[in-house]
Parts: sequence; C-alpha cells; structure tokens
Amino acid sequence: MDPTVQKPSPSSDGAIRAVRAATRLVSLIIFVGILFLFVMVPTKTYKKKWIVEVIEKSDSTYFGRQGSTILIYAFPLLFSAVLGCLYLHLGKKTNDNKSKRQKEDRLWVLNRSVIVKGPLGIVSTIELMFLVMFIALLVWSFCTYLHNGFQGIEAKAAKKGEKLWVTKLGAAGERLALTGNIALTFLFFPVARGSSVLPLFGLTSEGSIKYHIWLGHISMTLFTAHGFSYIIRWIAKDTLSNQILEWERTGVAIVGGVIALVGGLVMWVSSFPRIRRKKFEVFYYTHHLYIIFMLFFIFHVGMTYAFISLPGFYLFLVDRVLRFLQSQRNVRLVAARLLPCETVELSFSKTPGLQYSPMSIMFINLPSISKLQWHPFTVTSNSDLEQDKLSVVIKGDGNWSKKLYQMLSSSSSLDYLEASIEGPYGPPSTNFLGHEKLVMVSGGSGITPFISIIRELIFTSSVLKIKTPKILLISSFKNSSDLTMLDLILPISSPLDLSGLQLQIEAYVTGEIEPVTKNFKPLQALWFKPKATDEPASAILGPNSWLWLAAIISSSFVIFLVSMGLLTRYYIYPINHNTGGNYPSSAQSAFSVLLMCLSIAMAASGAVLWNKKQNTKEARQVQNMESSPSAFCNVDRELESLPLQSIVESMKLHYGQRPDLKRMLLECNGKNIGVLASGPKKLRHEVATICSSGLANNFHFQSISFNW
Repeated sequence: MDPTVQKPSPSSDGAIRAVRAATRLVSLIIFVGILFLFVMVPTKTYKKKWIVEVIEKSDSTYFGRQGSTILIYAFPLLFSAVLGCLYLHLGKKTNDNKSKRQKEDRLWVLNRSVIVKGPLGIVSTIELMFLVMFIALLVWSFCTYLHNGFQGIEAKAAKKGEKLWVTKLGAAGERLALTGNIALTFLFFPVARGSSVLPLFGLTSEGSIKYHIWLGHISMTLFTAHGFSYIIRWIAKDTLSNQILEWERTGVAIVGGVIALVGGLVMWVSSFPRIRRKKFEVFYYTHHLYIIFMLFFIFHVGMTYAFISLPGFYLFLVDRVLRFLQSQRNVRLVAARLLPCETVELSFSKTPGLQYSPMSIMFINLPSISKLQWHPFTVTSNSDLEQDKLSVVIKGDGNWSKKLYQMLSSSSSLDYLEASIEGPYGPPSTNFLGHEKLVMVSGGSGITPFISIIRELIFTSSVLKIKTPKILLISSFKNSSDLTMLDLILPISSPLDLSGLQLQIEAYVTGEIEPVTKNFKPLQALWFKPKATDEPASAILGPNSWLWLAAIISSSFVIFLVSMGLLTRYYIYPINHNTGGNYPSSAQSAFSVLLMCLSIAMAASGAVLWNKKQNTKEARQVQNMESSPSAFCNVDRELESLPLQSIVESMKLHYGQRPDLKRMLLECNGKNIGVLASGPKKLRHEVATICSSGLANNFHFQSISFNW
C-alpha cells in the first residue's frame, strides 16, 4: 500500500479556508439570531408587533398562518444545516497547518473541566457557560411569560367564575409548556449521528449525547409540570373526566397532549442511569416512543406552532432515513479473531471510498443474536492503512456481546454470520498532531479508541513521514489475559516502518500479583464465507458525501413546501380561508406530517439509488477476500501470553497495583500535552480531576465516553 496524498495549492487552500470561515460565520449568526428570537418571544413587542407584521406579510393562500413560523424558525435552521454540509465538504480539501492549532490553543482554557463529579458528569468551562446561559434563557422566558400572563388575570377569573388561584395555575401551566418548547427545539440536534450542524460548533454526535440527556430532563420536567398543573386545575373545577378526553376540532387537542406526555414519561423514566445500564433493552425499546411523543405533540399544539421546534426533528428524520437505508444491506463479514480475554475482533470488507477518522463509532446488528438490537462499537482499523478492511473490537461485557463470543467460540464449523451496520460516525477531523505529547489513559475495553488513534499516528509517521507527538499509553487491566488486547494496536498488513513512532506503554494488571498463563485459551481465527448478495461496507451519504446530504435536506424541504402549499391552496384554503376554523387542525397536522415524511423518504431514496451505481463500481474493485484469508486474519500468527515482541520492547508491565496517575501526569514535560481518558466513569473522573486541579497548566483534557 502506497497511498498518495493530493494537497491543494496554498492559494486555493487559502480561498477554501476563507469560504469555510464565512460559511461558519453565517451559521453562527443564524444561531445567535434564533437565540435572540427566543429571548424576544415572551415579550409584548414580539407578540403585538413583530409577529403581527410577519403574519401579515407571510400569510398566503398556499401556507396560511404556518408560513410565518416556517419563515422565522424552520428555514434559518435548515439553511444553517446546508451551510454546515458545505463547511464540512470544503474541510476535506484543506491542508492541516499550525494556524488552526494556534487558534484552538488560545481558547483551550475554556475546555478545561470545572465540574468532574455530580449528575452532570465531566463539564468543561465553555459547557458550563452555555448551560448557565440556557437556564437563564428558560428562567427569563418563564418569568416574562408569567408576568405578561398575570396582567388582568383577576378580571379573567371573575369572568370565568373561577377562583383566582385556579386561573393562575392554568396560566402558569401554559407558560411552563411554552418554556419547555425551547428545550424541545434543540433536543434532537445531538442525536443526528450524521449531523452537519454539530461540527460547526466543534461537536460530534457521540460527544453530544449528554446535551440530549440534559435537554430531555429539562423538557420533560417542564412538560410534566405543565400536565399536572392542568390536571390539578381540572380537579379543582370538577371537570377532569370531561376535559382530559377533549379533542377540539380546531383548537388544542388535549387527548393528544395526554398521549404525548404519557409516552414521554415512559421514555424519561427508562432513561435514568440505573435502568438504562441494568436494563438496556428496556431503555432501547421504550425510546422508540419518540414517534408517539412527537406525533401527538404536533396534534396537541397544531402544525403552525410545531414548526418552532420541528427543524431539529426534521434533520433527525433525514439522518434516521439514511441510516435505515444503509442498514437494509447485509455487509460482508469476512473474519473474526477471538482473543483469550473473551474479546472478539470482527473484520468487514469495505470499499476504498469509505473514509473515517480515529475514534469513529459503528453500530452493528447481528440477527442471529437479536434482530432488533443495534450496538455501538469503536472502529479500530484505519481507513488509510487498511483500505479494504473495517474492524471493530467487542469486549464480552454485556449480554449481547457475551452471546456473540459464546456463539463464535463454541462452533468451529460456523462459516457465515449475517450482519448489518450503520456508520461509521466520528469527528470530521482530529488534531493529535497539535500536541507535543499524547497521554492516553484507559481502563479495560476503554483502550479501543486509542487503538484507532495509534494506527492513525502509525500511518502519519510511516507513510506520510510527518513527525508525530510522543505517546504515553497507560492501560489498566484486571487479568493477564486482557493484555492480549494490546496486540491489536498493530494492524495486520504489510510491514511498516515504526522507527518514527515514539510509543511508551505502561500496562497495569490490577487483579494479579504475577503473570498467569496456564489457563489462557488459544487464539481462534475464523474465516467466513459471505454470500454473493452481501456487499462491502460503503460510504454513507453525509459523513462521506456532505454535498449529497445538503442536496437531500434542501430538496426534501422544497418538495415538502411545494406539496404542502398545493394542498393548502386547493384543498384546505377553500374550506377555512386562513381563519383557523372549519377545517380540523388535527387533519391538517396529519397531512403535514405525512407530506414531511414522504418528502424526506423520496429525496433520501433517490440520492441513495443514484449513488448505488458508484458503490457497486467500487465494490467490484474489492479483492476476493475469501481467496486470501491472510489479508484479514493471519491464522498463522499466534498470540502469546503477552503482547507481540514489537510492542513488548516499548512496554512496562506492573502487576498487583494501580497506576499513580497524578504522579505520571505531572511528570510529563511539554507546553502542550493532550490527555485522553477512556474507560470506567471513575477512571475518567480521576484523570479530569488531576487535569483541572491547577497543578499544571499544560494539559488539554478530553474524556471519551460513548453513552448511546
């Protein structure tokens, strides 16, 4: 393998960077504008002046009153997503240089951890700043809504013949829902795995799951308080049995809100850590109630208001449809290696066009174990070093992974395993070269992300001949057999020049005081025979083709607007004449949701079919894997009780003790030291505490946690 790297000229590279900077700036202006809009929404200026003028100018026979929310909320955020696609596409054409690193270094202090323990987990300075500002926005919105809503409320209570506290409770309950809708607006952005919006802010989907969790807790707290406020109000009025089942023809559908709230509560309860970790299947299946939640939320509030929080859900649906289309193909699973530590390495064939970055995640479905479950695993192979191979490492910790290991280890005659994948998903770019030294601290299977990083640095030093930072890998394992995971650091490929790689490994075996080799299970290497209909893993639209994702987002939205406009103009408008009456709100919402889903499905399916020809061409270029097993799994290569001699030379083994992380980190010299921690929560918190203690100012800490 001798890959060539084509770099643009300095002039074109500068122009590309300028366009990227402008694109990102416009997107940030849109985001700030949306936040400013949310600040103004509760005010009388917005309600009595701004929105009135917008409705007057945007009200048409094609879109009706929902045209205003489409124009103000939906269009800007979707346009920002398209700009994000352009930003990421141009990012592939730029050279890595020190200017970007210097800009990042100026703000590195904002990424230092300020909260390590507690319900929020590890929180950096900038995350805390945004969280405080977001909470302030929610408090401001609720207080302003409440202040304006309570004006003249005594007269309203007297007119309705209600007690004042009952009327105030109803007003407060309504304002709680309006405030909760702000959190709902951003709820789905972090869970779009192929998002083009998150990278604009330097985020990834797997790293943003905690934001989804925070937003979910906030929105469900507010929506639950909203629901119980109305229930108490109805009980006080002795109208609970009548109003809770009310579904008005053109107003608020209360039953829809009740169904949405019940579905949301089930998801919320099952997502708490104690249930999610011990009963993952319960969490996984109940979380599909998001469909019920969003559908009946739209029925509850109507499509006009729902457009405020719909852009994030729209982008999530685009991502979900693309993932569904990718998952319908069976991929070619060609080999498996079973390590003595009950760990499995699965190797899939892939097309050369499939590129991914270190620390990428891939979701795997094995119907022979479970037809419905998809589990995320770190990709350990490198798309530059291993252009026809995609590998993941699976540690037998959970029920699903244990079943896989038992199935593979107990049947030597197994020659086929049906598999489907989603992904890989990962950061658009990495900046490992910006550090003088990399310190990677892992516990157990937490070493898997570091395997991909080290392989990337092997490619950089041995093929590109670029100087790489010094690497200190501190790995803790429970048993001697777990040390065999270190063997996966080196790819099974053509010999590479490792002289430029400065690697030091400190391996700790905490559960044993001396080496134990007598109970080691021998390495098992399995070679599968894929079916002719199985396909190599190929590039998914989005992470590997951002322009196609931009085309899908824009074309699907245009199709949606045109179809909805025609439906409104020639079917709904002749009935209600944009008055909001006569035509059922729930029917209009149902039509809008149906058209939205069909538009996304049409655009995504068309793009996938158009690209299928290119994927088929690349698949034909893939070598016949079955004829050369050694290309994937060198069956003649034996694992010893300790890692291979090539890494033993740079490794120190410690038995019966834990690493003194504080001492080891503080002894690291250099102005810019990248510190990455992966593994158990306690380990990551310990490293974060050391890096944020102020004892040293040269640490750039990153916690790697995949809480899908």
